[in-house]
Amino acid sequence: MAFPGEAAFRAERAAVLVTVESLTDEEFEHGATLCEGWAPRDVCAHLMGIDNDLGAYVRAFGRLHVAHADMVRRARALDRPAFMARLRTWATSPALIPRTAAWALLGDVAVHHQDILRGMGRNRAMPIAVRDAILREGAFLGAPTLLRHRVEPNDGGRALGRGEVVRGTSEALGMWLAGRKGIEGELTFG
Repeated sequence: MAFPGEAAFRAERAAVLVTVESLTDEEFEHGATLCEGWAPRDVCAHLMGIDNDLGAYVRAFGRLHVAHADMVRRARALDRPAFMARLRTWATSPALIPRTAAWALLGDVAVHHQDILRGMGRNRAMPIAVRDAILREGAFLGAPTLLRHRVEPNDGGRALGRGEVVRGTSEALGMWLAGRKGIEGELTFG
């Protein structure tokens, strides 16, 4: 049984795997990402933790930053071959709970994929479903910002919010709403 958004969700996971496999060992371990203090392996540890370690959120009493730090710390104990084996399983065999929430979780995977790509100075052709998911994720994470700003995508995405108009691509707007630094130069304010 396929769930809403599952095809795009699986495709984005596969794209993350391709990106991470293309990294040198140095980039994998120490490369810059838009997630402050996290290398690409750390971003992926967080993504895999959502599938494989929901208990981290319980142990952290719902404090997301604590749960994420725990996921990253434990994954740091794995060498690259062991880590990549887990990442391949994550990419090709999503757990049931994330599959049921594929439409919503696509945005998280896509934003973090962009965190890695943008941090490494790379880009890619982005499917419309992924573009829209990044904007949705940004709107969810940056909901208070949408009380002061109206984001108007210039690539066919849906306008959201009220207040001062901010224009740009759906991806750039979503990343900005999600709190990523350095995106402002891609946007037009006012």
